[in-house]
Amino acid sequence: MSALPWLTQLLEVLAAIAVAPLFVGWISQCRAWLQNKSAPSIWLPYRGIHKLFHKEAVLAERASPLFRFAPYIVFGSMVCAAAIVPSMGTRLPFSNAADAIALVGLLATARMFISLAAMDVGTAFGTMGARREMMVGFLAEPALLMVIFVASLISSSTALPAISDALATRGFVLYPSLAFTAVAFVLVLLAENARIPVDNPATHLELTMIHEAMLLEYSARHLALMEWAAALKLFNYSCIGLALFFPYGIAAAEDGFVALLGAAPVLVAKLAVGGFLLATIETLSAKMRIFRAPEFLGTAFLLAVLAMLVNQMLGG
Repeated sequence: MSALPWLTQLLEVLAAIAVAPLFVGWISQCRAWLQNKSAPSIWLPYRGIHKLFHKEAVLAERASPLFRFAPYIVFGSMVCAAAIVPSMGTRLPFSNAADAIALVGLLATARMFISLAAMDVGTAFGTMGARREMMVGFLAEPALLMVIFVASLISSSTALPAISDALATRGFVLYPSLAFTAVAFVLVLLAENARIPVDNPATHLELTMIHEAMLLEYSARHLALMEWAAALKLFNYSCIGLALFFPYGIAAAEDGFVALLGAAPVLVAKLAVGGFLLATIETLSAKMRIFRAPEFLGTAFLLAVLAMLVNQMLGG
Protein backbone atom coordinates (compact mmCIF):
# COMPACT_ATOMS: atom_id res chain seq x y z
CA MET A 1 0.00 0.00 0.00
CA SER A 2 1.28 3.45 -0.91
CA ALA A 3 2.51 5.65 1.91
CA LEU A 4 1.20 8.83 0.25
CA PRO A 5 -2.34 8.61 1.74
CA TRP A 6 -0.90 8.30 5.26
CA LEU A 7 1.50 11.14 4.57
CA THR A 8 -1.40 13.28 3.38
CA GLN A 9 -3.36 12.40 6.50
CA LEU A 10 -0.44 13.25 8.78
CA LEU A 11 0.35 16.53 7.03
CA GLU A 12 -3.25 17.69 7.19
CA VAL A 13 -3.61 16.95 10.90
CA LEU A 14 -0.27 18.59 11.76
CA ALA A 15 -1.13 21.60 9.60
CA ALA A 16 -4.48 22.01 11.33
CA ILE A 17 -2.93 21.86 14.80
CA ALA A 18 -0.15 24.29 13.88
CA VAL A 19 -2.04 26.77 11.70
CA ALA A 20 -5.34 27.04 13.61
CA PRO A 21 -4.09 29.68 16.13
CA LEU A 22 -2.46 31.60 13.26
CA PHE A 23 -5.80 31.66 11.43
CA VAL A 24 -7.47 33.17 14.50
CA GLY A 25 -4.71 35.77 14.72
CA TRP A 26 -5.17 36.65 11.05
CA ILE A 27 -8.91 37.21 11.52
CA SER A 28 -8.24 39.46 14.52
CA GLN A 29 -5.76 41.48 12.46
CA CYS A 30 -8.24 41.88 9.61
CA ARG A 31 -10.98 43.01 12.00
CA ALA A 32 -8.65 45.62 13.50
CA TRP A 33 -7.67 46.92 10.05
CA LEU A 34 -11.29 47.15 8.91
CA GLN A 35 -12.23 49.00 12.10
CA ASN A 36 -9.24 51.39 11.73
CA LYS A 37 -7.66 50.14 14.96
CA SER A 38 -4.15 49.15 15.86
CA ALA A 39 -3.87 45.50 14.83
CA PRO A 40 -2.59 42.94 17.36
CA SER A 41 0.25 40.64 16.45
CA ILE A 42 -0.73 37.72 14.27
CA TRP A 43 1.30 35.51 16.66
CA LEU A 44 -0.68 36.60 19.72
CA PRO A 45 -2.72 33.34 19.98
CA TYR A 46 0.52 31.33 20.08
CA ARG A 47 1.90 33.54 22.84
CA GLY A 48 -1.28 33.14 24.86
CA ILE A 49 -1.23 29.33 24.53
CA HIS A 50 2.48 29.20 25.38
CA LYS A 51 1.97 31.37 28.46
CA LEU A 52 -0.95 29.27 29.71
CA PHE A 53 0.98 26.02 29.33
CA HIS A 54 3.67 27.38 31.66
CA LYS A 55 1.27 28.36 34.43
CA GLU A 56 0.09 26.24 37.34
CA ALA A 57 -3.47 24.95 37.03
CA VAL A 58 -6.00 25.99 39.66
CA LEU A 59 -9.09 23.82 39.99
CA ALA A 60 -12.31 24.44 41.86
CA GLU A 61 -12.85 22.42 45.03
CA ARG A 62 -16.01 20.82 43.67
CA ALA A 63 -14.52 19.94 40.28
CA SER A 64 -14.98 16.29 39.34
CA PRO A 65 -12.67 14.22 37.10
CA LEU A 66 -14.95 15.18 34.19
CA PHE A 67 -13.89 18.80 34.59
CA ARG A 68 -10.21 17.77 34.40
CA PHE A 69 -10.57 15.41 31.44
CA ALA A 70 -12.95 17.54 29.33
CA PRO A 71 -10.22 19.77 27.78
CA TYR A 72 -8.33 16.72 26.53
CA ILE A 73 -11.50 15.15 25.10
CA VAL A 74 -12.56 18.38 23.40
CA PHE A 75 -9.11 18.94 21.92
CA GLY A 76 -8.89 15.30 20.79
CA SER A 77 -12.30 15.53 19.13
CA MET A 78 -11.20 18.58 17.15
CA VAL A 79 -7.99 16.81 16.08
CA CYS A 80 -10.02 13.78 14.91
CA ALA A 81 -12.35 16.13 13.04
CA ALA A 82 -9.33 17.66 11.29
CA ALA A 83 -8.40 14.15 10.12
CA ILE A 84 -11.76 13.82 8.31
CA VAL A 85 -11.79 17.20 6.57
CA PRO A 86 -9.81 17.34 3.29
CA SER A 87 -7.74 20.51 3.40
CA MET A 88 -4.79 19.65 1.10
CA GLY A 89 -5.62 16.23 -0.36
CA THR A 90 -8.51 13.81 -0.71
CA ARG A 91 -6.58 10.58 -0.15
CA LEU A 92 -7.37 10.27 3.54
CA PRO A 93 -7.35 6.76 5.06
CA PHE A 94 -9.34 8.01 8.06
CA SER A 95 -12.24 8.95 5.77
CA ASN A 96 -12.90 5.25 5.17
CA ALA A 97 -13.95 4.91 8.81
CA ALA A 98 -15.75 8.24 9.25
CA ASP A 99 -17.81 10.36 6.86
CA ALA A 100 -19.33 13.82 7.21
CA ILE A 101 -22.10 12.52 9.48
CA ALA A 102 -19.45 11.16 11.87
CA LEU A 103 -17.77 14.57 11.64
CA VAL A 104 -20.94 16.22 12.92
CA GLY A 105 -20.95 13.62 15.70
CA LEU A 106 -17.41 14.57 16.71
CA LEU A 107 -18.37 18.23 16.86
CA ALA A 108 -21.40 17.29 18.98
CA THR A 109 -19.17 15.22 21.30
CA ALA A 110 -16.91 18.21 21.91
CA ARG A 111 -19.92 20.41 22.59
CA MET A 112 -21.41 17.93 25.04
CA PHE A 113 -18.23 17.60 27.10
CA ILE A 114 -17.49 21.31 27.25
CA SER A 115 -21.08 21.96 28.33
CA LEU A 116 -20.98 19.22 30.99
CA ALA A 117 -17.67 20.58 32.28
CA ALA A 118 -19.12 24.10 32.46
CA MET A 119 -22.02 22.84 34.60
CA ASP A 120 -19.83 20.55 36.70
CA VAL A 121 -18.55 23.23 39.07
CA GLY A 122 -22.03 24.69 39.52
CA THR A 123 -21.35 28.36 38.80
CA ALA A 124 -24.13 30.54 37.41
CA PHE A 125 -22.14 31.77 34.40
CA GLY A 126 -20.94 28.29 33.44
CA THR A 127 -24.45 26.85 33.56
CA MET A 128 -25.81 29.81 31.59
CA GLY A 129 -23.15 29.42 28.90
CA ALA A 130 -23.71 25.66 28.69
CA ARG A 131 -27.45 26.09 28.20
CA ARG A 132 -26.88 28.67 25.49
CA GLU A 133 -24.26 26.46 23.81
CA MET A 134 -26.64 23.50 23.73
CA MET A 135 -29.39 25.69 22.31
CA VAL A 136 -27.11 26.86 19.49
CA GLY A 137 -25.94 23.30 18.82
CA PHE A 138 -29.49 21.96 18.80
CA LEU A 139 -30.35 24.40 16.02
CA ALA A 140 -27.04 24.40 14.13
CA GLU A 141 -26.48 20.66 13.75
CA PRO A 142 -29.61 20.00 11.62
CA ALA A 143 -28.69 22.91 9.35
CA LEU A 144 -25.14 21.59 8.96
CA LEU A 145 -26.43 18.11 8.18
CA MET A 146 -28.79 19.51 5.55
CA VAL A 147 -25.87 21.37 3.94
CA ILE A 148 -23.91 18.14 3.77
CA PHE A 149 -26.89 16.19 2.41
CA VAL A 150 -27.29 18.67 -0.46
CA ALA A 151 -23.63 18.24 -1.40
CA SER A 152 -23.97 14.47 -1.08
CA LEU A 153 -26.85 14.49 -3.57
CA ILE A 154 -24.54 16.05 -6.14
CA SER A 155 -21.59 13.74 -5.47
CA SER A 156 -23.48 10.59 -4.34
CA SER A 157 -21.38 10.31 -1.19
CA THR A 158 -21.39 11.56 2.39
CA ALA A 159 -17.58 11.42 2.71
CA LEU A 160 -16.08 14.90 2.48
CA PRO A 161 -13.02 13.78 0.43
CA ALA A 162 -15.33 12.11 -2.12
CA ILE A 163 -17.58 15.18 -2.24
CA SER A 164 -14.62 17.51 -2.73
CA ASP A 165 -13.08 15.22 -5.36
CA ALA A 166 -16.35 14.97 -7.29
CA LEU A 167 -16.99 18.71 -7.31
CA ALA A 168 -13.41 19.60 -8.23
CA THR A 169 -13.18 17.14 -11.16
CA ARG A 170 -16.37 18.46 -12.73
CA GLY A 171 -14.75 21.81 -13.42
CA PHE A 172 -16.29 25.16 -12.61
CA VAL A 173 -20.04 24.57 -12.60
CA LEU A 174 -22.65 26.84 -11.04
CA TYR A 175 -25.06 24.83 -8.89
CA PRO A 176 -28.03 26.90 -7.64
CA SER A 177 -28.46 24.52 -4.71
CA LEU A 178 -24.86 25.07 -3.59
CA ALA A 179 -25.42 28.82 -3.63
CA PHE A 180 -28.20 28.46 -1.04
CA THR A 181 -26.19 25.98 1.02
CA ALA A 182 -23.16 28.30 0.99
CA VAL A 183 -25.19 31.05 2.68
CA ALA A 184 -26.63 28.53 5.15
CA PHE A 185 -23.16 27.22 5.94
CA VAL A 186 -21.80 30.72 6.64
CA LEU A 187 -24.63 31.29 9.13
CA VAL A 188 -23.86 27.98 10.84
CA LEU A 189 -20.13 28.76 10.92
CA LEU A 190 -20.74 32.09 12.64
CA ALA A 191 -23.03 30.56 15.24
CA GLU A 192 -21.00 27.45 15.96
CA ASN A 193 -17.76 29.37 16.43
CA ALA A 194 -19.19 32.09 18.68
CA ARG A 195 -18.64 34.85 16.14
CA ILE A 196 -20.59 38.05 15.58
CA PRO A 197 -23.60 38.41 15.26
CA VAL A 198 -24.40 35.40 17.50
CA ASP A 199 -21.55 35.93 20.00
CA ASN A 200 -18.56 38.22 20.36
CA PRO A 201 -15.26 36.41 21.06
CA ALA A 202 -13.64 39.64 22.23
CA THR A 203 -16.07 40.41 25.06
CA HIS A 204 -16.64 39.13 28.59
CA LEU A 205 -20.04 40.70 29.20
CA GLU A 206 -21.99 38.26 31.35
CA LEU A 207 -25.33 38.80 29.64
CA THR A 208 -24.08 38.16 26.11
CA MET A 209 -21.20 35.66 26.15
CA ILE A 210 -21.65 31.99 25.31
CA HIS A 211 -18.30 30.31 24.73
CA GLU A 212 -16.33 32.43 27.19
CA ALA A 213 -18.86 31.79 29.96
CA MET A 214 -18.05 28.06 29.87
CA LEU A 215 -14.31 28.65 30.28
CA LEU A 216 -14.30 31.02 33.25
CA GLU A 217 -13.30 28.28 35.72
CA TYR A 218 -10.45 26.93 33.59
CA SER A 219 -6.83 28.04 33.84
CA ALA A 220 -3.31 27.11 32.73
CA ARG A 221 -3.00 24.05 30.47
CA HIS A 222 -6.72 23.28 30.62
CA LEU A 223 -7.63 26.74 29.35
CA ALA A 224 -4.87 26.53 26.72
CA LEU A 225 -6.32 23.29 25.37
CA MET A 226 -9.82 24.77 25.29
CA GLU A 227 -8.63 27.87 23.43
CA TRP A 228 -6.60 25.72 21.03
CA ALA A 229 -9.63 23.50 20.45
CA ALA A 230 -11.78 26.57 19.68
CA ALA A 231 -9.20 27.68 17.11
CA LEU A 232 -9.18 24.16 15.63
CA LYS A 233 -12.96 24.22 15.40
CA LEU A 234 -12.91 27.47 13.43
CA PHE A 235 -10.14 26.07 11.21
CA ASN A 236 -12.10 22.85 10.61
CA TYR A 237 -15.28 24.71 9.74
CA SER A 238 -13.38 26.91 7.32
CA CYS A 239 -11.83 23.86 5.64
CA ILE A 240 -15.26 22.21 5.43
CA GLY A 241 -16.53 25.27 3.58
CA LEU A 242 -13.53 25.25 1.26
CA ALA A 243 -13.96 21.52 0.58
CA LEU A 244 -17.65 21.92 -0.25
CA PHE A 245 -17.69 25.19 -2.17
CA PHE A 246 -14.09 25.88 -3.28
CA PRO A 247 -12.44 22.46 -3.69
CA TYR A 248 -10.12 23.64 -6.44
CA GLY A 249 -6.42 23.28 -5.71
CA ILE A 250 -6.81 20.23 -3.45
CA ALA A 251 -4.68 17.26 -4.50
CA ALA A 252 -6.98 14.60 -5.98
CA ALA A 253 -6.82 10.90 -5.20
CA GLU A 254 -4.75 10.11 -8.31
CA ASP A 255 -2.29 13.00 -7.85
CA GLY A 256 1.21 12.51 -6.47
CA PHE A 257 3.43 14.11 -3.88
CA VAL A 258 4.17 17.19 -6.01
CA ALA A 259 0.46 18.03 -6.19
CA LEU A 260 0.20 17.63 -2.42
CA LEU A 261 3.03 20.12 -1.90
CA GLY A 262 1.35 22.53 -4.33
CA ALA A 263 -1.91 22.29 -2.40
CA ALA A 264 -0.32 23.77 0.75
CA PRO A 265 0.15 27.35 -0.55
CA VAL A 266 -3.28 27.17 -2.18
CA LEU A 267 -4.80 26.32 1.21
CA VAL A 268 -2.97 29.24 2.82
CA ALA A 269 -4.25 31.61 0.14
CA LYS A 270 -7.84 30.39 0.48
CA LEU A 271 -7.72 30.67 4.26
CA ALA A 272 -6.31 34.19 4.00
CA VAL A 273 -9.18 35.25 1.74
CA GLY A 274 -11.74 33.40 3.85
CA GLY A 275 -10.43 34.96 7.05
CA PHE A 276 -10.66 38.42 5.54
CA LEU A 277 -14.24 37.79 4.39
CA LEU A 278 -15.17 36.49 7.84
CA ALA A 279 -13.67 39.58 9.46
CA THR A 280 -15.61 41.75 7.00
CA ILE A 281 -18.89 40.03 7.89
CA GLU A 282 -18.21 40.54 11.59
CA THR A 283 -17.28 44.19 11.08
CA LEU A 284 -20.46 44.92 9.13
CA SER A 285 -22.70 43.02 11.58
CA ALA A 286 -24.02 43.96 14.99
CA LYS A 287 -24.30 41.63 17.95
CA MET A 288 -27.86 40.33 18.11
CA ARG A 289 -29.80 39.43 21.21
CA ILE A 290 -29.37 35.82 22.27
CA PHE A 291 -33.12 35.29 21.92
CA ARG A 292 -32.82 35.94 18.19
CA ALA A 293 -30.32 33.13 17.68
CA PRO A 294 -33.12 30.60 16.90
CA GLU A 295 -34.34 32.87 14.09
CA PHE A 296 -30.78 33.18 12.77
CA LEU A 297 -30.18 29.43 12.69
CA GLY A 298 -33.73 28.71 11.57
CA THR A 299 -32.98 30.81 8.49
CA ALA A 300 -29.90 28.67 7.86
CA PHE A 301 -31.96 25.47 8.08
CA LEU A 302 -34.64 26.84 5.75
CA LEU A 303 -32.00 27.88 3.21
CA ALA A 304 -30.52 24.37 3.32
CA VAL A 305 -33.97 22.82 2.84
CA LEU A 306 -34.63 25.20 -0.05
CA ALA A 307 -31.32 24.13 -1.58
CA MET A 308 -32.38 20.49 -1.38
CA LEU A 309 -35.69 21.31 -3.09
CA VAL A 310 -33.85 23.23 -5.81
CA ASN A 311 -31.52 20.28 -6.29
CA GLN A 312 -34.46 17.93 -6.70
CA MET A 313 -36.23 20.19 -9.17
CA LEU A 314 -33.24 21.34 -11.24
CA GLY A 315 -30.88 18.45 -10.68
CA GLY A 316 -28.05 20.65 -9.39
